[in-house]
Amino acid sequence: MKIRLLSTALLAGLAFAQTANAQDFDDRWYLTGSTGFNLQDNDRGTRNAPFVGLGVGKFISDNWSLDGELNYQNPHNDANQNLNWSQYGVSLDLRRHFIAEGRNWNPYVLMGLGFQRSEEEYDAFPSVDSPGRREDGNLAAKFGAGVQGDMGNYGVRAELAYRADFDDQSINAPDEDTFGDVLASIGVIVPLGAAAAAPVVAPPPVAPSCTDGDDDGDGVNNCDDKCPGSQAGQTIGPDGCPVPVSIDLKGVNFDFDKSTLRPDAVQILGEAVEIFKRYPELKAEVAGHTDQCGKDAYNQALSERRARAVYDYLTSNGIDGARLAGPNGYGESRPLEDLGQTSPGCKSEKNRRTELNVQN
Repeated sequence: MKIRLLSTALLAGLAFAQTANAQDFDDRWYLTGSTGFNLQDNDRGTRNAPFVGLGVGKFISDNWSLDGELNYQNPHNDANQNLNWSQYGVSLDLRRHFIAEGRNWNPYVLMGLGFQRSEEEYDAFPSVDSPGRREDGNLAAKFGAGVQGDMGNYGVRAELAYRADFDDQSINAPDEDTFGDVLASIGVIVPLGAAAAAPVVAPPPVAPSCTDGDDDGDGVNNCDDKCPGSQAGQTIGPDGCPVPVSIDLKGVNFDFDKSTLRPDAVQILGEAVEIFKRYPELKAEVAGHTDQCGKDAYNQALSERRARAVYDYLTSNGIDGARLAGPNGYGESRPLEDLGQTSPGCKSEKNRRTELNVQN
C-alpha cells in the first residue's frame, strides 16, 4: 500500500511539473534503464550485489530534471548465503544539470526521496519455522552526482550516489536504524516521441536602401529625388523635379490657303519629335489656326487640315497618338495678330500656324 501511494504521488508530481514550467527546452518524457553495483553497508551483514533500475522522467526546466525510478537488488546474507536477502523500492530523484553551450557531456548533482522494501530471511533454529522471514518497508534518501551525455537519439548517464536506508527492523543488525549504501551505475535515456521542431527565428528586417525606393513613382530613386512629391503625369528631370517644357512651334507656319508642311516647318517638327522622345510623359494638344481672311466655315476646315498635317507627321515619326490631343482646329478664332477681315491686312503669316500646347 505504501508503494502504491508513493507511486501515485510520483506521477502527480511529474504531471504538475509538466504544467508549471515554460517549455522552451526538450520537454519530452523519457524512459531510463540502468545497471550498477550496490556496495552494501557492512553493518547489514550482507554481501555487495549488482542492481538494476527502470524509470521515467523529463526535464522540467532548462537545467532541472525529475525522474521516478524503480530499483531492485538481491544481496546475499554474508554469514549464510543460502538465506535470501533482497531489496526493491521506488524513488523520486531531482537532478540539477550544469549544461554549457557546445558541450556534449554535462555534470549534474541529484537528491531523491523514496521508499525501500526489504525481504530478509534469518536462521530461526531450532524453530520448525526456520528460516524466519522479515518483510518491512521504510523511507530512504539519496544524494549523488553524475555526468550525462547526449548521443543523438538517446542519452547516457553515469552516476555515483549514496542512499540512506532508514531500516530500523533489521534482524542482522538490531541496534542499527539507518544503513548507508553506495550505488555506482551506468544508464541509458530514451526520449519518447519526436523532438519538437526548433523555432524558426526570422532574420532581423533589413532597412531598405533609398536607392531601392521610389515613393512618388517618378522613376527617380529616393536617394537622388530632390522633389519627392512629384505628381503623376509631370515631366520629371534626372533630379526628380518637374521640368518646365515648352515647345515653340511659332515657326510652323503655312502658306496662304495651304495645309502642306513647308521645309522649315519640317525641321522644327523634327526638333519637337526629339523633345517628345526625351520626355516620355509629355502630352500636348495639336491645334491648327488660320488668318482672318475668308469665311469662318472655310477657315475652320483649313485649320483642322493644318492640325492634321502636324499630327500625322508626329505619329509617323514614332510619337504615340495617345500622347496627342486632337488634332483640333480653331479657325480664325485665336489670332496672334488681330487684323480684321480687311484685305490685304487679314493675311497674317503668324496667324496661319499650328501649335503644340503642352498638357502637363
